[in-house]
Amino acid sequence: MVGPDHLGIDPRRVAFVHDALAFMGGAERTLSAMLELFPEAPVYTLIYNRKELQGTLIARHPIYPSRLNNIPGIHRRYRSFLPFFPFLVEQFDLRGYEVVISSSYAVAHGALVDADQLHIAYLYTPMRHAWHDHAAFIRRSRQKSAAHSWMARLVLHYFRLWDVSAARRPDQILAASELVAARVQRYYRRSAQVLYPPVDVDRYRISGTQALHRSYYLVVSRLRPHKMVSIIVQAFNNLGYPLYVVGEGDELRHLSKIAGQNIRFLGRQSDKNLRSLLAGAKALVHAAEEDFGITMVEAQAAGCPVIAYGRGGAVETILPEITGILFPEQSVDSLSEAVRRFESNQPEFNVHDLFENANRFSKQQFQDRFRNILRMDMNRSAILGPPDRPWYSRVPHDLLRKS
Repeated sequence: MVGPDHLGIDPRRVAFVHDALAFMGGAERTLSAMLELFPEAPVYTLIYNRKELQGTLIARHPIYPSRLNNIPGIHRRYRSFLPFFPFLVEQFDLRGYEVVISSSYAVAHGALVDADQLHIAYLYTPMRHAWHDHAAFIRRSRQKSAAHSWMARLVLHYFRLWDVSAARRPDQILAASELVAARVQRYYRRSAQVLYPPVDVDRYRISGTQALHRSYYLVVSRLRPHKMVSIIVQAFNNLGYPLYVVGEGDELRHLSKIAGQNIRFLGRQSDKNLRSLLAGAKALVHAAEEDFGITMVEAQAAGCPVIAYGRGGAVETILPEITGILFPEQSVDSLSEAVRRFESNQPEFNVHDLFENANRFSKQQFQDRFRNILRMDMNRSAILGPPDRPWYSRVPHDLLRKS
């Protein structure tokens, strides 16, 4: 692996800003892949759950959480402090770093840097509740109370005003998918370069013979309303095929009540167990619109086809009728029809096609591309100054004085 010294960067002068280190999810795995290139780089974050990240690569780095981290029980309810996120991320003192890399699905891209610092923002998506999931979020908040709904509307209104301003701060925006790049253009009026998140595909290699013993369908998801797991449960209630559900969340109790005897809830699983479950599944079933969808790529790397809603990241990661089946509507009927179609086409899914498609999103591919983008941005910044800055900031100061 090529180290930071080959990029012409002093590793002690690179810092990362990440929204929240509450648990090890897809964003945190992407952060880890970037940190591998900068073994000494510190990470600034709103909260840091040391217990959840114990033993990870992230935990080996210096971590600087905000004062929010001092509140008792904050790791379970930090999302309730959203109104304070913009203020808190602007309090990080990033002076002295040559390069700042933000890893953002909420506010990290709004970190404050000086004119002579290079700021590259990796965006998983503009914050869901404030933008593309706004109407659904307000609808859910209305179920609690009218006052709660109006407070949510007011907070998100002012958050969007801050967010548009904050999106002007990075010199370069990298988007996790074409869908995210389109949102960046729509909401922020900025272009973004697509860099797909890394997937550790080599961990999921199986032999072709394992595919002969598949007996159940699998869901791997947080059990929250926007993940649409309820649609999957209702569809499999009708279909009767065995379904295993991996994950935890607010909807677990409700889903357990409506699920038939053919559906088992397995809770949270270790990476090792998840690999085994994917290796034994007929297909991974996914009904949400994902910004990218790392689990769908992991399933393909395990030789497991995917049945997914045909919007968002699924369109970019699944080859229809080759590595999976896409269904057009988030409805029980549409999903049920896709499962029936899958049942009749199972022999046509080739394990090696699944492997090859998953390889497009390997960690090595991500790191190579990220390194090249960083090198180009460093060179461009040295010659012209970062993009979107006034022309006079790109002219050497001694020339300005002479004129």
